[in-house]
Amino acid sequence: MLLLAIAALIVGLIALMWSADHFVNSAAVTARHLGMSPMLIGLTIVAIGTSAPEILVSLTAALKGSGDLAVGNALGSNIANIGMVLGLTLLIAPIRVNKRLMGKELPLLAAITLVSGAILYDNSITFIEGVLMIAGLIAAMVLINYWQKKPDDEPLTSIGEESEDEIQEMPQTKATLILVGSLALLLVSSNILVESATYIARYFGISELIIGLTIVAIGTSLPELAASVASALKGHPDMALGNIIGSNMFNLLAVMAVPGLVAPGSISPEALIRDYPAMCALTLLLMALTLIGKKPRVLGRISGLVLCSGYIAYAGYIAFGGMLIATAS
Repeated sequence: MLLLAIAALIVGLIALMWSADHFVNSAAVTARHLGMSPMLIGLTIVAIGTSAPEILVSLTAALKGSGDLAVGNALGSNIANIGMVLGLTLLIAPIRVNKRLMGKELPLLAAITLVSGAILYDNSITFIEGVLMIAGLIAAMVLINYWQKKPDDEPLTSIGEESEDEIQEMPQTKATLILVGSLALLLVSSNILVESATYIARYFGISELIIGLTIVAIGTSLPELAASVASALKGHPDMALGNIIGSNMFNLLAVMAVPGLVAPGSISPEALIRDYPAMCALTLLLMALTLIGKKPRVLGRISGLVLCSGYIAYAGYIAFGGMLIATAS
């Protein structure tokens, strides 16, 4: 069974990368046909689509009474999105950050992050809190859509060639079919990755909370990673940044709401004491990096290295702690 799980892991990874490539292409075509900016489609369509694995995992975990895994998945995915996904994307393609992003979208993400901490403060998520989180998500999406439709004198784009000319020609009907099909394959392949990785982790005696924070979180963040890296390689890093911001909002307001809506109950204090501060630190670090340097603000390879280093430090701490627990038991 262990060899089968390893084989499934490899097959899932290959399918994930292939589907991500087609997903980004069709998303970019759809954005142009609808008159949407790559940033807006990243904040909405791509973000919601690539966050679907987190929803599925959290729903399954909540139905099985594993609230810790669901919350750990949401927090861990956000940490992975900023540290691993955005960090690796910036190593591939720098992103110029405009004033609107610094003054609106990022502060909104920071506010949502603080509110989520207040919800977790009593180590539980109630049904009412779950409903309020979903309402907050709807309000956030409406607000972002309003901001994106307003004229912007300083468009957010990549450094170098304009990406609009690089979007391939494709009929909208074909683009829509590819978008839906590649998203479905993204979800299936990510599920294969998560299931096989979780089996391997349990085989070696790693605890459920650690699985949720690391392996499951990384696994459900793979669609974001695949879509973001593919976006950067194809000249749409602004779509990648929108994907990260939108996905993190979605995780905090929708994924973390699932345990409260389905099976309200207590949450491990470690989530608030250890993992929530790590997520806050990376979110604040991202905001700080957008304020450093001369105008125009640019998130470049140094910023990517800093974010990756922060994630490696956190993952190493979690993995080391997990090994100590497994050894002690």
